[in-house]
Amino acid sequence: MIKCKSPREIDLIRQAGAMVGGALNLSATLAKPGVTTKSLDEAVFKYINEKGGQAAFKGYRGYPANICVSVNEEVVHGIPDKRVLKAGDIVSVDIGVCYKGYYADAAVTVPVAGIKPETQRLLDVTRESLRLAINKIKAGIKLSEISAAVQIFVEANGFSVVRDLVGHGIGSAMHEDPQIPNYVDKDVTRVEDNIILKEGMVLAIEPMVNQGTYEVETLANGWTVVTRDRKLSAHFEHTVLVKEGGSEIMTPVMNY
Repeated sequence: MIKCKSPREIDLIRQAGAMVGGALNLSATLAKPGVTTKSLDEAVFKYINEKGGQAAFKGYRGYPANICVSVNEEVVHGIPDKRVLKAGDIVSVDIGVCYKGYYADAAVTVPVAGIKPETQRLLDVTRESLRLAINKIKAGIKLSEISAAVQIFVEANGFSVVRDLVGHGIGSAMHEDPQIPNYVDKDVTRVEDNIILKEGMVLAIEPMVNQGTYEVETLANGWTVVTRDRKLSAHFEHTVLVKEGGSEIMTPVMNY
């Protein structure tokens, strides 16, 4: 069941989203050569606590860290540890915050000094696919229009859209209905494709885009999803409010 949020709920999600945006800004600033992924986790945990929020991922279905930090071929759910970032890496940071019982969720992929032009193009295309999807959002459209906006742009630029992972509704729970695929399948009728967006819905839109095949697999730790061909992957996400004539990004991130 898809829930339309009340003004009070929207305000609380907006406040959680501001914390997410600030935490992502902090992460982008700190992601430099020589920094460990664990240090990003620790800095974000401190930031969120000081703002009065809770790190939403910690303990979620047993997840062991406060945020997800996925490097290079890691698509999502990278567990922060002693890994040291180096020049040429790309780092996807995914952060969720709970504030007074309401959630917001967003992600950015940032370059670590000196990435290749083709790698930068992967980041640019993924970020732009998210922007195009958000620009489609307004009350009255079909959910499939969001999915198609991502897929068409990404594939036109020679990249692939991850199919095993999706965006989602969000609000009083981290993951709510509906699921939001980043592609459409002309041969399969999915229930979510024909969902009509309504004012007050809150959605986490999150393209995950690979340089090579869209196929992915999960590492032995049971969490980290990587590209099957071990080529690079990028991930951008915003929590978005559906409005009558458009949308509102509830997780604003500077420069992203």
